[in-house]
Amino acid sequence: MGKLSCVHFHSVSLAMNTHNFLIMAIPALVALGGGILAAFWTPSHATRSLIQHFAAGVVLAALAVELLPEIEREHAPGLVLVGAFALGSLFMYGLKLWTLRMEHAATLAGTASGLSTGLLLATFIDVATDGFIIGAGFAAGGETGTILALGLSVELLFLGLALTSAATSGGKIIAISGALGATVLVFSLLGNVLLAGASHAVIGGTLAFSAAALLYLVTEELLMEAHEVEERPISTLVLFGGFLAFWSIQLMGR
Repeated sequence: MGKLSCVHFHSVSLAMNTHNFLIMAIPALVALGGGILAAFWTPSHATRSLIQHFAAGVVLAALAVELLPEIEREHAPGLVLVGAFALGSLFMYGLKLWTLRMEHAATLAGTASGLSTGLLLATFIDVATDGFIIGAGFAAGGETGTILALGLSVELLFLGLALTSAATSGGKIIAISGALGATVLVFSLLGNVLLAGASHAVIGGTLAFSAAALLYLVTEELLMEAHEVEERPISTLVLFGGFLAFWSIQLMGR
């Protein structure tokens, strides 16, 4: 009986790991798909703004509906959560300052229309952070990892489309998108492995750090860039539509 139970447990564990890997692969495939789409279609500024509003709504839903409740369920010490959120805020603030410096350097060098090395590196760091967030979600258990993977996939789709404003070669766009997809997958697996079996305090702190990163993504990236063009009233409806679409999926999955 003992051997049969062990074999059964191993089979269930393997099935769960395979399932988690397939879910983690979704953002990577979406990033690549966004690059392929961008190689053949350049959305207008108005269309890109609507995509950004929808993506912001989806990420806000992932934050409010899944991530924050999961942080509560971990029952980590309040001081740990506050410190982790503050650390996440400072990390994203530092990344913002570095990105602005890279943009300024690219402008002075006359390469603002191209994809500078600094900006590209900052983008990869941002995507790696997203991947680690997904891995932390899977380590926390439940549907958190799946919810975050699906939510961040929308961001990665937009990222592929956004490359059209920074690169002109279709092959270059696809190659960069594929590399970004591989990065998010590798860091998802890394986060899952490193946090597997971690204490509630560690997982709760990691998720609090992730909450700060997602809040930054919505307020300082998606919506800031979306408002660079003249906003139309429909944009507000698209934002709520993104939130409602993601929330509906989560509710139907119960």
